[in-house]
Formats: sequence, C-alpha cells, structure tokens
Amino acid sequence: MEVKTSLLDNMIGVGDMVLLEPLNEDSFIMNLRNRFDHNEIYTYIGSVVISMNPYRSLPIYTPQKVEEYRNRNFYELSPHIYALADEAYRSLRDQDKDQCILITGESGAGKTEASKLVMSYVAAVCGKGQEVNKVKEQLLQSNPVLEAFGNAKTMRNDNSSRFGKYMDIEFDFKGDPLGGVISNYLLEKSRVCKQPRGERNFHIFYQLLSGASDDTLVKLKLDRDFSKYNYLSLDSANVNGLDDAASFRTVRNAMQIVGFMEAEVQSVLELVAAVLKLGNIEFKPESRVNGFDESRVKDKNDLKEMCELLGIEQSVLERAFSYRTVEAKMEKMSTTLNVAQAYYARDALAKNLYSRLFSWLVTRINESIKAQAKTRHKVMGVLDIYGFEIFEEGDNSFEQFIINYCNEKLQQIFIELTLREEQEEYIREDIEWTNIEYFNNAVICDLIENNQNGILAMLDEECLRPGTVTDDTFLDKLNTICAEHQHFESRLNKNSKFLTDHSLPHSCFRIQHYAGKVLYRVEGFVDKNNDLLYRDLSQAMYKATHSLMRQLFPEGNPAKVNLKRPPTAGFQFKASVGVLMKNLQTKNPNYIRCIKPNDKKVAHIFTDSLVCHQVRYLGLVENVRVRRAGYAFRQPYESCLERYKMLCKKTWPHWRGPARDGVEVLLTDCSVPTEEFAYGRSKIFIRNPRTLFTLEERRRACLEDLATLIQKIYRGWKSRTHFLLLKKSQVVVAAWYRRYAQQNKYQKIKSATLVMQSFIRGWKARNILRQLKYEKRCKEAVTTIAAYWHGTQVRREYRKFFRANAGKKIYDFTIQRIMQKYFLGLKTTTMSPMDNSWPAKPYGFLEGAHTQLRRIFHLWRCKKYRGQFTEEKKAVYEEKLEASEIFKDKKALYPSSVSQPFKGDYLEIQKNPKYQKLNSAMEEKVLLADLVNKINRANGKGSPRLFLLTKSNFVLADQKTGQVKASVPLPDLASVSVSTQSDGFFALKLKEGSASASKGDFLLSSEHLIEIITKLHRIGTTAADRDQINIDISDEFLVQFKQDKVCVKFIQGGPKNGNSAACKRKNNRLLEVSVPSP
Repeated sequence: MEVKTSLLDNMIGVGDMVLLEPLNEDSFIMNLRNRFDHNEIYTYIGSVVISMNPYRSLPIYTPQKVEEYRNRNFYELSPHIYALADEAYRSLRDQDKDQCILITGESGAGKTEASKLVMSYVAAVCGKGQEVNKVKEQLLQSNPVLEAFGNAKTMRNDNSSRFGKYMDIEFDFKGDPLGGVISNYLLEKSRVCKQPRGERNFHIFYQLLSGASDDTLVKLKLDRDFSKYNYLSLDSANVNGLDDAASFRTVRNAMQIVGFMEAEVQSVLELVAAVLKLGNIEFKPESRVNGFDESRVKDKNDLKEMCELLGIEQSVLERAFSYRTVEAKMEKMSTTLNVAQAYYARDALAKNLYSRLFSWLVTRINESIKAQAKTRHKVMGVLDIYGFEIFEEGDNSFEQFIINYCNEKLQQIFIELTLREEQEEYIREDIEWTNIEYFNNAVICDLIENNQNGILAMLDEECLRPGTVTDDTFLDKLNTICAEHQHFESRLNKNSKFLTDHSLPHSCFRIQHYAGKVLYRVEGFVDKNNDLLYRDLSQAMYKATHSLMRQLFPEGNPAKVNLKRPPTAGFQFKASVGVLMKNLQTKNPNYIRCIKPNDKKVAHIFTDSLVCHQVRYLGLVENVRVRRAGYAFRQPYESCLERYKMLCKKTWPHWRGPARDGVEVLLTDCSVPTEEFAYGRSKIFIRNPRTLFTLEERRRACLEDLATLIQKIYRGWKSRTHFLLLKKSQVVVAAWYRRYAQQNKYQKIKSATLVMQSFIRGWKARNILRQLKYEKRCKEAVTTIAAYWHGTQVRREYRKFFRANAGKKIYDFTIQRIMQKYFLGLKTTTMSPMDNSWPAKPYGFLEGAHTQLRRIFHLWRCKKYRGQFTEEKKAVYEEKLEASEIFKDKKALYPSSVSQPFKGDYLEIQKNPKYQKLNSAMEEKVLLADLVNKINRANGKGSPRLFLLTKSNFVLADQKTGQVKASVPLPDLASVSVSTQSDGFFALKLKEGSASASKGDFLLSSEHLIEIITKLHRIGTTAADRDQINIDISDEFLVQFKQDKVCVKFIQGGPKNGNSAACKRKNNRLLEVSVPSP
C-alpha cells in the first residue's frame, strides 16, 4: 500500500509561509531562521519557493532525491526546488502549458546555482536517447561558457553573474528537449576597464592566463603574470576555492560539446587577449601649434601586438586614438583627442569589444542549441536575473538604477500574475472573489519608463539635446519635472520638505521603490547612457582581417554609414525589458526567491538584519498577505479526506461515498465554524491557518491513540501467535519424545532377547561340542592304541635287521646336515670384490673345500663386477692400473691422483671455439689436452703451453694464439724423467740423432703429471713399431738443452710464495726445484 505523505508531516517551523500565524515580519524571519538552523533551506509561499544559500554542499540533490520528487504533488513532500521544477515540467508535458521560472535575488543569493538545479532536474526526468542526451548535454554545457565570460568575483559572491539571462528550453509533445534559445540582458561591461576594490574582472581573463598552454600564450602574445595587465585587479586575483586552470579546461571542453569549431575558439581567445593588450596602451600629451594638446601612444609594443592579433594596420588604430571625425550632413570635420579623451576612447573600445564578443557567444550558442524541427514546441523559460541592488553610502549609479527598474517590472508582473492565478482558481472552484488590497508599484514603473516625463525618457532627451550636457543638467531637469511625484525625492527640487534633509546630497536623487528608498548618485548617468564609441574606432575595427570583427562592428562599414545617433543604453534596456515582460505574460509563472543569509559567504550564520532587508525588497511578506487574503489553505477533497478521516467515526477507516460528502461529514463532526471554510468544485478552502493547525493537533492526538491501538492489537496478535507456536511446538516435542521413548524400550527388549538367545544357543553348542570332543577322543584313543600296537609289532620284526646298517645311515645323515648348515652360512657373504671377509670353517674336514670355495667365489664375483664395466671404463681402470704399476710407492704425488679420474681433454678443445683452428690442424684424435708450463733454462720460470697428445706424436702450442711451437713424433721420445716428490715436473728426453733432438729436451710442469706419463707409457706399450718409453724416477736427472746438459735437482723445503714447487737457476749447469714438505 502506498503511504500518503504531506507537507505538514514532520514539519520544522512552518513549511508554507501562507500558514504562518501570526503573520508579521519578525515571525517571518524567525521561521526562516528556525528552518535554516535545521538545514531546511527551502520554504514555500503557496507555489513560490524561497531558497536560502547554505554556502556549503548538502546531500539533498542526489539521484535518489530526484526520483523521490518525480511525479509527486507539489505539497506532498517537504519544500524543495525539485518540487517546483517537477510541477512546472509536468504542467508543460501533460497540460500543454508553457512555463517560465523566475529566479530573483541579490548577488550571492544562489540564483545561478538554482537555475542549474532546475535544468539538471529537468534533464534527469525527461526522456532518454542519443539525440535527446546530446541536446541535454549542450543545454547544460552552455552554462560554463556563459559563466566564464559573464561572471566575476565580487565582494558579495565569488561567482556573481554580471548579466541577466533568460533561457527558453523547447520540448516536443513527449516532453523531450529539442533545443533552446538564450537571451542576455545588460552585461556589466564597465567591469572590463575598472573593478571595485576586492573584486575581479570577468573569469575568462584569469582562466586564460592560468590554464592555457605555453604554446597558446605565445600565439596570443600573453604572459601568465597578472600584474602585467592594467585591466586586471591584483588585490583579489587569486580566490580561495576557485581553480582557474581547471575551469579553463572545463570551458574549452564545454565549448567543444556545445559545437564551437577549433578556429572559432581560437578567434574568441584572440579577442580576449586583444582586450588585455588594449588596457596596456597608455597615452602622453603632445603640444600642437594651435596650443591644443594631442594624445600620442607612449609605448607602441602593446599596440603593435594587439594589431597583430586583430589584423589591423597599426597606423590606422593609432590615428583613431588621436583624432575624431565628426560628420554632419555632407560635412566632415576632424578634431584631435586629448589624453583624457584618448583614454575614454580606449576604454569604450575595450567595453564594446568585450560586450559584443559576449553577445556573439550567446548568438553562436543559440545556433547550436536551437530546435531543428519546424513544428510547434512547448517552452519552459528560466530567468536568472540580478536582484534588487542597494549599495551603502549612496554608491548606486546608472547600473543599479536600471537593475532596480527591471526588478520593479518583475514585481509588478509577479503581483499581477499571482492575483490572476488566485482569481482564476476562485472562479474555477466557484468561490466568491473578494478584491484584495495591495501596494501596486505601477506608479513607480511609470515614474521610470513613462515616454513623456519618465526618468529614462528625460535621460535620453538630455543625451540628445544640443549644447552642454552634464549630469547636473540632467538632475535639474528631474527636479523640474518630477518634483511633485510622491516617490521621487531630491534636495534641489521644488518640494521644500527635502531642503534640510542632510541625508540627501545635492548631486543625488532618491526613489521610493517597492523594496524601500534608494539613493542614486547622478554622476556618470549621461555618459553611461550614451555609451558612445567613436566612429573612427568602429571603422578601424571593421578594417581588421580577424574573422569576427566585421560581425561585431557592422556600423564601421564605410559603405553603410549611418549618421543617426545609436540608441542609448537606457532605451535598449527598456525595450528588452518590455519584450521580456510580454514573453512572461504568455507563460505560466513559477517563482524562486533567493536569499543569502550573511555577507561573509560562510555556512551556519544567519544575519537577521540582512535577511530582513532582502525579505522587504523581495516583497515576500506582501506576497504572503496577497496569497492568504481570501483563504489561506486549499486542498483537494480526496487528499483532505485521506489525511483527516480518522477524526470522525463515520469516515474512519473507509468512506464509501464521494470525497466531498465525506469532507462535509468530517468538518460537521469536528464542529468547524462554517465561516472558516468554503466548498469549491474540487477543493476545500480553509480561511484561517489556526483552523488547519487545530485539525492538525487533533489529527496528531488521534494518530497517537491509533498508534496505541495498533500497538495493543499488535502485541495481542504477537502474544497469540507466540502461544500457538509454543502449543504447536509442545505437541511436536511430545510426539517426538514418545517416539524416542518407544524406540528406546523396543531396543532394550530386542537387546535382552538377543542376549537370551545367544546364551541358549551357546549352551546348546557347548553340549554338542563336549559330545563331539568325547567322541573324537575315543576315536583318537583307539587309533593311538592300534598304532602303538602295530609299532611294537614292527619294531620287534625290524630289530633283527637294524644292527647291520644303522651306523652308516646315521653318519651320512649327520654329514648331510653339517654341509647344509655350512652352505647356508655362506649366503651372508657380500658381492663386493674389496670385501675379504669369509665365514670360518666349522670342522677340520672341510679345510680344502673351504679354501677352494673362497677362491672360486672371489673369482666369480670379480667376473660379475667386471661384467658391469663399459669399454671406456675398462680403459680408464687399465690406465689407473698401469699408473699404479709405474708410480706406486715410487712417487709421492701418486696417492693424491688415485681418486681423480683421468679426463684426458681438459681444454675441451673440440668444443672451445678458441682452439678450433688448432683442433683442425691435428690429423689424429687428441688423447690428452692440458695446459702445461714449459720451464726456461735461463731463469727457471715457466711459460704456459698447450700440451696435446695423439697416438703418434705430442704437440706444444701457444696458449693465446694456438700456434704450434713444437710437434714431436713419439718414436723420437727416448724416456721420461720425474722426481719422487709431490711436484708436477717432468722431462721429455729425445733420442740422440733424431730429427727433433736438435731443439733439445723439454722440461715441463703439469698438475696432471701422472695421467700424462701414464698415457705416454701406455701408447709406447701398445705400439708394435716402436720401443717402450722408459720412465726414470729420480730426484736428480740431466736434461739436454740444445748443446748443453743441465742437472735438475729436487730438494725438500717450502717456497716463499705458496705451497707449489718452484724452479730456480743456480748456475749454468744446475736448476734447483724446491718442493714443499708433505
């Protein structure tokens, strides 16, 4: 069941000011403060939404909130801007009524944010689709572009809109957006040239300098330093919470989404840069012959760069700043400009250039977002315009005057439309209409806009009048014509009551607006209304080659010179306001009144005086009085009956008849006086809020009673349900217990039965067993007796033959058992040839067999062991055996070589690419390759050599290059000499007279001496065509070095540097080798 809610539920203060009781300014402010302190920033005045700026983010704009307010009655939920947006959107979609949403309030009150929230809500609830989403995105992204060029930081607001904006969003018959049209009003272009202290120029200037890339700034001839530009205020250039660089990226992205081409974006940035450059142009006076001063540009660098950006000849623009051409009919006259006039011309050009650029941006955005279809569209207008402005100390000027004039017009249409809406609803509901007294500000609007004697008309007349025209002459004219007007005050007019009013300066006038009295300083009214741009500057701009200049300055076309004076700023604004008012008259209005709670722009602070000031000039209390002048509250019969039906027994809980009859029965039963309400066609109208609050109090009390009744019934139901559950559970538990008890009883009976059966069966089985055992013993006894008897008979017969053969059989049996036991004992012997263990002989008669078996077993297991060898392993062991025969007990180095396998190729000559050339030079297989040291006779030092051994020769080669140094056939080798020590020295002695003997013997040293000599000896042993190589093992032997014989002597004693043997020359005939002691 859907839960019906209402604005009156859980209300903090009063959600709708129409229900405020008592109604006065103090109670109005107190109610706003109470709701603001509880984060309730929205309050209603009927269908008008009051929005307080919280100066912080609140969690009330989530997608869940959008869904909560979607398609809900306006008064169904607590006040929210989404409720107004939804009401306007549904009226447009379902009732085909064009809507407009008017957002007003002073700077910093949150108007821009309110317009964004309205647009974002409409975008969220309307249809979906690729084309629809594109339109929505373009509409939403137009805001960042306009904010960058039209908003600025002021004392009251860090993102203050310095222009008025009205956007018509167009929808199709389904309620999907098709496009939009934006209108702008009165851009504050004076801010381009001068900003009040503590305020900034328009955002785009700071965003461009902070966020553009270095390349972009170079192209635009700009520098990031703000201080280099006269048009940028420095005291507030950086604002806390504003990231200008990030904002610039957002603006560039938004322009791309809206549809700006890259060339158009670049053109816009060039014009912004040109405005900055224009502000840096300064002038100096130059005296002429006629005695008048003529202005000249001081530093032409900025002028040159600006002309390059816009594509203007520098001389043309420079002349336009020095001379002015005046045309009258067919005559032209050129006059010089002094320095003050030149500065005025410069600033006028800057203001016009920027304001026209802003207007072009609005036009360009409209081209992108306008609806493409030609059919009739439904329209929702959103007006975000400056609120009523009153500056302290009389600093209100021309801008504040026309802003307040616009607000007077908006207040006028607001009162008219509100009254018209009230009257239409009364007529529609068939309620008698009573005239409502209210302050009609039409007299103030007439004071300002009257075509004959209105202030704007007199200002235009003064601007067009020939002769000397000043602000003082304009004030004199006002004093003459408006002296008797009740809302105009001036100290110099004919009304004598203001002559002694010192709060009214002589150069000011005061108008009593609907929001209060405002003092205007007349200084600058004429110039700002004229807003003149010299024709020379317009024509100079038209001559520019920049793509946008001719669109911005069409009046500069020499072919279309118009001598008529251009319309004044006041005239243009008055015409724009008139068009806006006609547009608003054709639409159903929705109002959002924005209020800022404090001037410090911080959260949680509510300044009563400031809020009171805004409430006054927004006319909110007056609005409440108009709204509740007849009946303060009205509600459909169905909703009223649904909300208050519990107050009457006849309507509770359900009323079966028509809702109006139910409401009549309800109010009669509640004894509500008949003068306090009236019956409409579809609604009940309640005159006094006290009546409504009385009904609410009675409803609240009734709800408490109903809650108590519901709690009582619920507790009873819960207790009965619990009892029934316990009862059902008890039955189930009892059934399970009885089952469990019977199962246990059955198991006990079954177990006892089985025990008894087993005992009986056991008793029977034991009886049978005893019987069988008795019968078996009887049979065995008979068999045993028969066997003994037969045995006795056989032994008696056998004794006659036993004595002759028994001894030999016993002996053979004994010997057989001894041999069996002996052979079984031999099974424990291992198969290792190295194991010499053998069981001891058990008896002396086995000695011969014992010895032979041991020998045969050893030979057999050696054969088995040898059978496991491969041919390569056999060769290795044969070499090891031969090494043992040669060196065992003869050379101290031998024991350490036993455990080292003979590898042969220690250099891996076949795999090593370093020795590939040497390997290919060998004709036979290399049996041994090792690194040896060739001992030099001269100093006893060794040189590394590669030693290669084949079956027919040995080779010595250089270690680094692999070049063969000596190749000796093995038949030329006579003998090999080694020492008995643990050194690696050996001498290869060649046969005298052989071809290799001419070089002499070789004294070498190697770590693999045992393997080298063993392989040499083995080759000599296996070769049939040569003699066996002799191995001479001695600690002193002779070596033939070419013609001389040298004695090599080995002695004990450690060398100085290490544990290896060292060779040292003693004399020409002796080399001494020191071998470390073992």
